[in-house]
Amino acid sequence: MKAITFRQLRVFAEVARQLSFVRAAEVLHLTPPAVTMQVKELEGQVGLPMFERQGRKVSLTTAGEYFLVYAKRLIATLKDADDAMARFKRVEAGQLNIGMVSTAQYFLPHLLARFREEHPGIEVRLQVAGNREQLVALLHANEVDLAVMGRPPTELATRSEPFAAHPLVFVCPPGHPLLNIGHPPAEALQSYPFIAREAGSGTRNAMEAFFKERRIAPRITMELGSNETIKQAVMAGMGLSFLSLHTVGLELRSGLLHVLSVEGTPVMRTWNVVHLLSKLLSPAAEAFRYFIIEEGEAYLVAHDTPLLSPP
Repeated sequence: MKAITFRQLRVFAEVARQLSFVRAAEVLHLTPPAVTMQVKELEGQVGLPMFERQGRKVSLTTAGEYFLVYAKRLIATLKDADDAMARFKRVEAGQLNIGMVSTAQYFLPHLLARFREEHPGIEVRLQVAGNREQLVALLHANEVDLAVMGRPPTELATRSEPFAAHPLVFVCPPGHPLLNIGHPPAEALQSYPFIAREAGSGTRNAMEAFFKERRIAPRITMELGSNETIKQAVMAGMGLSFLSLHTVGLELRSGLLHVLSVEGTPVMRTWNVVHLLSKLLSPAAEAFRYFIIEEGEAYLVAHDTPLLSPP
């Protein structure tokens, strides 16, 4: 395997990520035949098939699954070396890999657009994790330079820096009876069905902590892993929900949803920018880390204040 190149490893890892030669070619800006050739050359060097192909379906072989672990380690090590050399050159260019929980997608792209105006030489790659556990796995695998998340991981050695407040609120459709009560007590929520995020998500954990503190058992009738689907279900009158204020700005402004001013809310959490302690950040990653700590709070306060102010 001495003749294996990092180009082949990158192509192999992307095909394994996408489970599609065509989608991997799009991400890598190559043609599908070029991707196929790189994988065939790699398989020739290893002496084992890395993928099983059945029509358009692609899956990793057992050997491919094992090899992927080592390929990711080698790619990550090369990137760390790249970042270290960039520090000596003091350049702010190259690729920046940012992971985020799905709730952050409602504000992080706007901040990234501002960041790119100041640092046009940096290519940003965003990875959206469905929930906190998936993002922790990306951090652990060294697949992202920085992660934007709520509760920092305790199971990894990380550096976590809070940069903004994160309000979570109860939401309902227009015309809901609880809107007639100025500040309904938490106990009033027990009479209504709830649409909740899936177990393990940061939003679900915060909701459970809120109810546990008040010894209330909500009537959860539906669990969904998508903020967008939950909002649609609430708007359809299927129940109440507990969501990040940052996910419902558009619906609140248009009157499709309303915040319930439940006593003890909004529940305030924090947004954090996180990276592995063992990771040497590139100048690009350091620049974004500094930018979000400096700019993130002001941006989100401007977003949140009108939504939390009484009409």
